[in-house]
Amino acid sequence: MIPESFPATRAAALARLTHFAPRAGQAYASGRNTDPGPDQVGAVSKLSPYLRYRLITEQDVIGATLGRHSLPAAEKYVQEVLWRTYWKGWLEMRPSVWTQFQQERDHQRDSFPNARAIRGAEAGETGIEGFDDWARELVETGYLHNHARMWFASIWIFTLRLPWALGADFFLRHLVDADAASNTLSWRWVAGLQTAGKTYLATSENIARFTNGRFAPKGLATTATMPTDMASPELRPLPQAKFFDANKPAYLLMTPEDLHPESVFGASTKIISTGVLRDPETLWGNNARAFVEAATEDAVERVGQAFKCPTTVLCNFDTAALIAQARAAGAEQIITPYAPIGPVADALTRIAPILAAEGVPLVQIRRAWDGNFWPLATKGFFPFKEHIPKILKDMGLSR
Repeated sequence: MIPESFPATRAAALARLTHFAPRAGQAYASGRNTDPGPDQVGAVSKLSPYLRYRLITEQDVIGATLGRHSLPAAEKYVQEVLWRTYWKGWLEMRPSVWTQFQQERDHQRDSFPNARAIRGAEAGETGIEGFDDWARELVETGYLHNHARMWFASIWIFTLRLPWALGADFFLRHLVDADAASNTLSWRWVAGLQTAGKTYLATSENIARFTNGRFAPKGLATTATMPTDMASPELRPLPQAKFFDANKPAYLLMTPEDLHPESVFGASTKIISTGVLRDPETLWGNNARAFVEAATEDAVERVGQAFKCPTTVLCNFDTAALIAQARAAGAEQIITPYAPIGPVADALTRIAPILAAEGVPLVQIRRAWDGNFWPLATKGFFPFKEHIPKILKDMGLSR
């Protein structure tokens, strides 16, 4: 079941953006850290599920924001959106961190001696005020305020002393906006693994202040003991951007990683058929799966209208069926928006050599937004953010 607060259409995303944009300046900056509760109106945009699957794009959001505010006035919100971009670029150049996370998660599932403590934390039965409420809110709604995510992760790691990778997995299995880069690297940041030695320790005073006094948990850890880091990330070059022949007939493969290909491929692209992937195995939990299932229905209608071509829903990565559809349509190539690190990227990597051998090459096209920002995620966010004003100006999004 899709959480009612996130209708899974591009129209709903644009309506939410239109409503939020006037408040993306000082109102956001002053209220962004406050979590008033799931039934209350807060200062954040709640656009993350739409951005996660690119029903709406970062360029859409920043363009609308800077259409109402100067960059200095909306700096905090612009940076919040760019954190998502930064995390993706950072992980693209350090894929071993994602692999190590999966290995650590699987190892802890099999070896952690206190499975009862994990079950109690996930069920919201620890007796810790706030933490238990957020655990239940996450499962019921598929969403948590960003500050609540940080508090929850900190208490999980430092107060309950539970494996960080199992906490990150709990989020992945329930968040509507579950994302390999943002989720994994945010948990590593709280644990002190992302910025070496810099941990995030939740305090009762901070929680009370930014929940408007709803919660003031007792007995939280006062010292942060860093977990052991398995990963030793080696920086690799960003995978080279690919180009396709716009004059050759193409089969468009749309995946949950990018549900707005209309803004990737122009009307002149010779798209003669489209397959929209809705494979539950590429997503982690039922909240995300339900959202993507509904978003796929929206995408089928939009893409059919945009490219004037037949559109088929694909229930899994069936390589033989994909080849057959592309050939039946007369396509000489399969094009798809670039999939960043995660299950979809793994699947595309697996099928690409098969498609090439059959004479229907798969070409992943990277958005200009990612191409401009990802190469800059070689170090921390602060060096990265120094480039934001110039890039946004060059892209015509700021003055």
